[in-house]
Amino acid sequence: MSDLGKNLSPSNRGKKQKIRKSNKRKLSSTNWIKRQINDPYVIEANKLGYKSRAAFKLLQIDDKYNFLKPNRKVIDLGCAPGGWLQVAVQKVRSTENEVKVIGVDILPVDNIPGSKTFIGDINDSAIDKKLIDFLGDYPDIILSDMAANVIGHKQTDHLRTTQLIEIALDFTLKNLKKNGTFLVKTFKGGTESELLNIMKKKFNYVKNIKPLASRPESVESYTVCLDFKG
Repeated sequence: MSDLGKNLSPSNRGKKQKIRKSNKRKLSSTNWIKRQINDPYVIEANKLGYKSRAAFKLLQIDDKYNFLKPNRKVIDLGCAPGGWLQVAVQKVRSTENEVKVIGVDILPVDNIPGSKTFIGDINDSAIDKKLIDFLGDYPDIILSDMAANVIGHKQTDHLRTTQLIEIALDFTLKNLKKNGTFLVKTFKGGTESELLNIMKKKFNYVKNIKPLASRPESVESYTVCLDFKG
């Protein structure tokens, strides 16, 4: 695993590249492009062939908790563009002949060897059945890096985010194997107390974590739930 999968501080970033500004380009777009060009995780993701820099978030979380072990079965909710699928495939040693990692998203995902993806909504019970039927068993691990599209209205954005956490948790409580692991994206300020209380009742270990690959200015964090009581 690259050292970026473990840690990287701003001092490690090296020289920044400059881009020419265009009068037609909005300032926000210019700033986004500049950030992408100089982001060490974006650079390393491109070098290693990961679909997104988010792959390093999962690598760093797993480096701490070590739940992605060989032969474990994994479902990735909201799996596009596929960075987490790639990490899971590597870690659990999923192969084309014996697929142990599957994902679902409302968007299509490019083929990732060793995984199988489904297009659909996890609120649809038919999708639930397809996922479990394909695995041939309940998963040991359920991942969710789902995030709502923000509109800039704080209350609405919060409600949309909470709804996705609730959807992922509901799917998990119905489908996760006993003693399994659930990892879900949350946001600064923590998960809604009601949802967090459910997690604490259903899992023996629940902890919030913000991996180094999450941008410092980002409000995102993750909730790790270990040892599902069933």
